[in-house]
Amino acid sequence: MKAEENLLVEKIVVGALGTNCYIIAPGANCEAAVVDPGADAFKIQEKLKQLNLKIKFIINTHGHCDHIGADSELAGGVKVPIYIHFEDAGMLNDGSANLSLYCGERIESVDAVTEVADGQILQLGNLDLQIIHTPGHTKGSISILLSDGENRLFTGDLLFKGSVGRTDFPGSSFQALLNSLKKLTDLPDDTRVYPGHGPETFLGEEKQNNMFFKEID
Repeated sequence: MKAEENLLVEKIVVGALGTNCYIIAPGANCEAAVVDPGADAFKIQEKLKQLNLKIKFIINTHGHCDHIGADSELAGGVKVPIYIHFEDAGMLNDGSANLSLYCGERIESVDAVTEVADGQILQLGNLDLQIIHTPGHTKGSISILLSDGENRLFTGDLLFKGSVGRTDFPGSSFQALLNSLKKLTDLPDDTRVYPGHGPETFLGEEKQNNMFFKEID
């Protein structure tokens, strides 16, 4: 699609683990997607109000508690869909699987979700958000590709600036994570990466300097 001058990508750092929650919208005064509302629902709601945005849907890049913690509070009053890959959907209401039992607060997120699969497109106004299944950190981890004249990739806990997500949790796989990184190598180097924690980066910088890309077969 043609680049949108008014495209909004707002980052809000939430929760004790410093999770990056993103608000995506074609512009102010319209519908928005919220990616990984891990905590601090009030902060997210205040930002939405400030920009005069209405939530159209929520996307969880995976099912760990620090990425799903505010799902219920954000979605409950306005009844918006919550999208998550089908392999992680069961984690939302399982305090052991989503790790909330080990963080001191059991999270049973929502009663119903909408499952997504690799290659699926979610439409947000004139924006297309493409789901890319990128397992490794969890079995159902996804990345979200937004092309608006430049490529923007929301990687959850797959890829960080200079690092990658942990693979020592139940359902994690280091080899699967490497395979997922390999899926990203066909994207242009100038793809802007919005990770689940830490600062933004560019895919070309990570291909060149991130040691985990060196381990790809």
